[in-house]
Amino acid sequence: MKSVLTGTILVAAGLSFLLSVGLWFNGASWAGSPEDAKQYGLFVGLWVPSILALGTLLKK
Repeated sequence: MKSVLTGTILVAAGLSFLLSVGLWFNGASWAGSPEDAKQYGLFVGLWVPSILALGTLLKK
């Protein structure tokens, strides 16, 4: 069970990181302006440590 949880948490953190990078560099077409795209990228990028911290908490 712990290996499934670990894998799921790592995949979720990795996808969040990739989404953050994608929003940072290519989000202007979706967000409307490059400044908004960078803000969205930073917001999603903050999910990565939160997801990893949740994984650490759930493994105990």
